[in-house]
Amino acid sequence: MSVSGLCQICEQREVVDGCDRCGRLVCERHLEEGTGLCVECYAEVDGNWERGGPGEDGPGPDGVDTYRF
Repeated sequence: MSVSGLCQICEQREVVDGCDRCGRLVCERHLEEGTGLCVECYAEVDGNWERGGPGEDGPGPDGVDTYRF
């Protein structure tokens, strides 16, 4: 997929990719390398995993510690 235009966060640099979470088109500066997330989504997700991290004890991205099925 080819994207062009200005970053939807800074509105100054050329778009390089879209956020996998929110869909914002962002420049290289506002894309967290290796995650596919824009800096804003990364900050939200990272803040929710503060007490543990993905796959560790602590709340997940929605604040829930344990899921039972």
